[in-house]
Amino acid sequence: MSWSCAALAQPAGLPSLTIVADLGGEPARPYFVAIGGAGVSEYEGVQAARTAPYSVDDMLPVSTPSLSPGRVERRALSMPPAFQPLFIVGDDPLSLSWLAARGPSLSQMGASGLAVNVQTAESLRSLQELVPDLRIDPVPGDDLANRLGLTHYPALITATGVEQ
Repeated sequence: MSWSCAALAQPAGLPSLTIVADLGGEPARPYFVAIGGAGVSEYEGVQAARTAPYSVDDMLPVSTPSLSPGRVERRALSMPPAFQPLFIVGDDPLSLSWLAARGPSLSQMGASGLAVNVQTAESLRSLQELVPDLRIDPVPGDDLANRLGLTHYPALITATGVEQ
């Protein structure tokens, strides 16, 4: 039995399909190969599995378009009492000087850090060297910024408020 192009065409009288999103850029062939639908060997076109463990460097660069270095106005928050303090920084001069000045108090409260705009592993290490006893992870901060109404950093978020 053979299929003709006419059999696969849009039936008459039906509206044409609307493409909601075409994110493209990634060929689907490896998925079809994996399920045997590409008519090629199961191993052809499949990328080899990664043998080395992933590291923090694999997460870089990180960019958060909704956040930029700038002044953060102090305001109250009402988080659960067990909320662990969190600080947001980038690899810019303002964040570096803020982190150097606030480092001891951040360490004392056991804060965790998010580097929301950091380009290189060296830049991330420069931040981490300022507070070696604290963890700073590269993480996009758009969702956090949206939820807390933030547009700038560096910022400290505690159970009771946001401040710089």
